[in-house]
Amino acid sequence: MGRPALRATALENVPELDRLVVLDTPAFGDGVIEAWISGAPSATASATARGFVGLAFRVRDEAQLEAIYLRPTNGRSDDQLRRNHAVQYISHPDYPWERLRAETPSRYETYVDLEPGRWTHVRIVVADSKARLHVDGAEQPTLIVGDLKHGADAKGAVALWIGPGTLAHFSGVRITS
Repeated sequence: MGRPALRATALENVPELDRLVVLDTPAFGDGVIEAWISGAPSATASATARGFVGLAFRVRDEAQLEAIYLRPTNGRSDDQLRRNHAVQYISHPDYPWERLRAETPSRYETYVDLEPGRWTHVRIVVADSKARLHVDGAEQPTLIVGDLKHGADAKGAVALWIGPGTLAHFSGVRITS
């Protein structure tokens, strides 16, 4: 795809907790995570695959993490509601996307222009109990999470995160604390 990258695939029917590539870095609490990411449905993915790709942070173990991820196929959908679900914040184990969407519609997800298989630059700024996602160099954040569910003092690893039926690429990952 034109740059050195890690290629990762996530098969359908694989438990979500197995879709992490945990990076060997010092414990991350507050700081900035940047990367070039690309996601698209794999050739064998179901019709519901969206090319889910993102970054997890404050990962304590495979079951406890916070993540912000993209749904690239939603970015240019003809369905406005689906477009509004192009970016998502989640916090496992207690706040998966289904719960956040049901209890607080639109609070933890938003629209951003995306294309499957295209490199997208993401920058996540984490401070205390807040996270801001900047996409493709935008000065203004695309998504603001004002109440990270693991709290202001949480710390843990950083991981590359992919969803079911996804072919993902990661490049230029930088973490500063």
